[in-house]
Amino acid sequence: MMDIQLISDAFIEKECNFNELIEKLRAAFASSALEVPMRHHHDFSNPLENNDSTLLLMPAFNIGTDAGVKIVTVSPNNGKYNLPAIQGTYIYLDAHKGNIKAILEAKSLTTKRTAATSALASSYLSKKDASSLLMIGTGALSVNLIQAHASVRPIKNVYVLGRTLEKAQAICDMLKNEQYACSAIIAIEQRITEVDIISCATLSPDPIVLGKWLQPGQHLDLVGAYKKNTREADDEAVTKSSVFIDTYQGGLKESGDIVIPLQNGVLKTEDIKADLFELCSNSKKGRTTNEEITFFKSVGHASEDLVAASYFYEKYTSQK
Repeated sequence: MMDIQLISDAFIEKECNFNELIEKLRAAFASSALEVPMRHHHDFSNPLENNDSTLLLMPAFNIGTDAGVKIVTVSPNNGKYNLPAIQGTYIYLDAHKGNIKAILEAKSLTTKRTAATSALASSYLSKKDASSLLMIGTGALSVNLIQAHASVRPIKNVYVLGRTLEKAQAICDMLKNEQYACSAIIAIEQRITEVDIISCATLSPDPIVLGKWLQPGQHLDLVGAYKKNTREADDEAVTKSSVFIDTYQGGLKESGDIVIPLQNGVLKTEDIKADLFELCSNSKKGRTTNEEITFFKSVGHASEDLVAASYFYEKYTSQK
């Protein structure tokens, strides 16, 4: 019986190099080697919270090499229990013999791969000289999104908006040793019209980013709104922008940021410029002018988890 490696959040946090992980993801999206079934998305009632929770099962296969499945729960009210809203485990497998190679804690795996995917998209969609970022949301993803975006663009100024100024300031305090200035703000209108990149990672059911605020040349990175009836940006933001998604497989079906505009006729499927497979394989272009407003919606894809699991497994076993 082969030993199953247990890879902790602490190891993933310590060993993640965003530049390396982004390039691993770029290579994977440029390739057709990975097979990824549609993920299972099951909402189930949570009577004690008067709010649904969600179970996600996300399998992926690199035929003959490795495979894996992530098991995730999303419980939106967990903040009051001092628990993360998103919790889970990743089971990393040998695709040839079927044995489990490792079990990885999925919290950091998910935040790292999600942030790296947004930064990968930004490398095609934001202006090359983008130097300012507005981070909306103060959950586990926020620090990672800031760090990942800063790894692909020359970010000098970061602004953080949360439900409270104290939460926003806490994120800035965590980033006090970075090479960019980080400031907490109390209202979105303070900075949204002047930054180059707007990244939004919230559980808000209603739009936070309004199209009336968007300015030529901005890049909008939407990571929250994981249900069909929730969204982080309004219709005007869609109509003012060139729209891109991480994958057609999930992007067209799982998030209200795309599903709702499709349903109400504001957006047509053929209006979507490209997904990450097309961008990374250079079959379609990203940003074409400095005046273009780009809109990227990420819902997550199991290939990202498998790539990240392989990346951290290699780092872990090389140190043993």
